[in-house]
Amino acid sequence: MTSAPHPSLDLAIVGNCSFAGLIDKMARIVWCCLPRFDGDPVFHGLLGSNGDPADGAFAIELEGVVRSEQAYLENTAVVVTRLFDGSGNAIEITDFAPRFRTKGRMFRPTALVRRVRPIAGHPRIRVRCRPRFAYGARDPEMTFGSNHMRFVGNGLTLRLTTNASITYVRDETPFLLDGPISLYLGPDESLTNHPETLCRDFEDQTVHYWRTWTRRLGLPLEYQEAVIRAAITLKLCTYEETGAIVAAVTTSIPEAANTERNWDYRYCWLRDAFFVVRALNSLSEMETMENYLRYINNIASMTNGDHVQPLYGIALEKTLVERTVDLPGYRGMGPVRVGNQAYEHFQHDVYGNIVLGASQAFFDKRLLRQPGVDDFERLETIGERAYALHDQPDAGLWELRTRARVHTSSSLMCWAACDRLAKIARQFDRRDRAELWQRRADQIHATILERGWNPEVGSFVESFEGKDMDASLLLMTEVRFLPANDPRFIATVEHVGATLRRGNHLFRYHAPDDFGAPENAFNICTFWYIDALVRIGRTEEAREIYETMLACRNHVGLLSEDTTPATGELWGNFPQTYSMVGIINGAVRLSRSWESLV
Repeated sequence: MTSAPHPSLDLAIVGNCSFAGLIDKMARIVWCCLPRFDGDPVFHGLLGSNGDPADGAFAIELEGVVRSEQAYLENTAVVVTRLFDGSGNAIEITDFAPRFRTKGRMFRPTALVRRVRPIAGHPRIRVRCRPRFAYGARDPEMTFGSNHMRFVGNGLTLRLTTNASITYVRDETPFLLDGPISLYLGPDESLTNHPETLCRDFEDQTVHYWRTWTRRLGLPLEYQEAVIRAAITLKLCTYEETGAIVAAVTTSIPEAANTERNWDYRYCWLRDAFFVVRALNSLSEMETMENYLRYINNIASMTNGDHVQPLYGIALEKTLVERTVDLPGYRGMGPVRVGNQAYEHFQHDVYGNIVLGASQAFFDKRLLRQPGVDDFERLETIGERAYALHDQPDAGLWELRTRARVHTSSSLMCWAACDRLAKIARQFDRRDRAELWQRRADQIHATILERGWNPEVGSFVESFEGKDMDASLLLMTEVRFLPANDPRFIATVEHVGATLRRGNHLFRYHAPDDFGAPENAFNICTFWYIDALVRIGRTEEAREIYETMLACRNHVGLLSEDTTPATGELWGNFPQTYSMVGIINGAVRLSRSWESLV
C-alpha cells in the first residue's frame, strides 16, 4: 500500500463549464484562467510568483489560523472550507462558480463567488485579492467604487463586488467578521442586487443544479461517492459553448520532480475526450456526448478528409505554438509552458478516437438530435484516413517527439474506426459501405495479428516488429479487437504486468524516451490494467489495485496524471480527466450489481 498523497496537490476544483479555479486547503484560489480554460491565469500562485508570494492568489485569511477542513457540499461542485485559530474562533468559506438554468438557458457567468461567515467566536480576517495579468508579468491598474474594486489588465477587466468594507479589502486590513459577507469576482458589470442576497440566491440555484444533475446518473452499486465526484469533475472540464473537453485545467505541473516533463493540458485531445464521453455514457450522462459531437463534427468538416491533429484549442484553434513564460513553476520546477507542440504531431489513433466517440450516437434513441446519413458520410472521411495510415509510422499516443514507429495502439484504433463504420453503415442499410468497411477492418485486424504479435516475447508489443511493452495494449479487449479469453490477450496482460507494474501502479512503458526513463506511474494505465484483470478473471487482484488508487486521491477525491509508486505522491496536470475516467470505469467494472442487493 502507498502512503497518503503529498499535500501540494491538495486542491479542490470549482467551475461552471466555461472556466475553472483551483482552491487549496487554506481557501486560497491559486489557479484560475480567464475568460476560459486556456486563458491568462489571473491567479497563478500554483506555479509561483516572481514578486510577493501572495501575488497571483485570492486569499481569505483567518488571523492565527492553526488548522483547516475542506469538502464539497454533497453531490455538487460547491466547496466549503473551514479555518480555525487557536483561540476558538472559526470561519466558513463557500466557493463556487454559478451554474443553473434561467430564462430557458444555462447561466454560467465568468465569475467566482466567495461567501464567508463566522461559525465560532469573534474571528478576524484579511482579504487579499491579487490577480495578475500576462502570466504574472503585469500588475493590474486598480480603481474603486463604494462597493467594488476593478482590476484592469490587458484586454480583461475584473470587478470584485462585496458587502464587506471596500477600504479594508483594498488595503488588505484585518477586520472583525461579525456577520456574513459575500465577494463576487466577475466581469466589469454592476450586480443587479445586494451582493449577499444575490450570492446566496446563486448558491442555492447552483447547488440545486448539481444535485439534480447528479440524481440523473446511472450509478454502480459500489464506490458511488468516488464515481459522483469523478463525474462532476469530468463535467467541469467540458467547455459547453463548443463541446470541447480539456485534458486538465492546468499547465506545467511536472510528471515527476525536476524532469522538465511540464506540458500545457488546457486543450482538447480527441483521444482523452473520447474516453471522457465513454465514461459518462456508462453513467447515462448523454449531454456531454451530444455537445462533443458538435465539436468533432466541426473538426471533420474543417479537415475535410485531410490530416487531423491529435488536439485542438477549445474553440477549434489549430495552431498551439509552444512557448515558455517567466513563472518559477510548480514548487519551483520550471519551465512553465503555454501551448503544446503535439498539435504538429501525426498520431494515427486519433481517427479511431473520433469514430469511437461518435459511434454510440448512431444507435442511441435518447438523443435530441439523431445523427443522419450525412453525419455518417462525414465520419467516412475520417475512416479513409484511418485505413490509409493504419500501417504507417507515427508519434504514438504517448507523443514521442523524436521517434516514429508503427505503433500497435495506433493501428488498433484505425481498426476500430473501420469496424464501427461498418456497424453504422448496417444501421443505415448501406450494405455496400458496410462490406467495404468490414473488409478494411478485417485487413487491419490481420495485419495487427501478424505484425503486432512477437512470438519470441509471447505477447503483443508496442510497435510492429518491436519487442518493447506499452500499457495501451491493454485496450485490445476494451475496443473489442479480441475477446478477453483469447490466449494472446491473456498473455499480453500478464507480460504488461510483469514488465510495467511497480507495486499496485503501472507505467506507460519502460523504454527511455526523449527525456529518459519514466519515473512515475501513469494513472490511467493502472486503471486500464484493472479493467483487463477483471476481464480475464483476476477480479480480487483488480479490486485491491483499484482501492489503492482510491487511496491515492487527494482529500476531496481528485487525481492528477501521475503517481510515485513508493509514496503515493501525485504529479502531473490536475485534475486529469484520464485519471477521473479510470475511477468511473473501475467502479463500473468491479461493482456488484444492484440486483445483488435490492
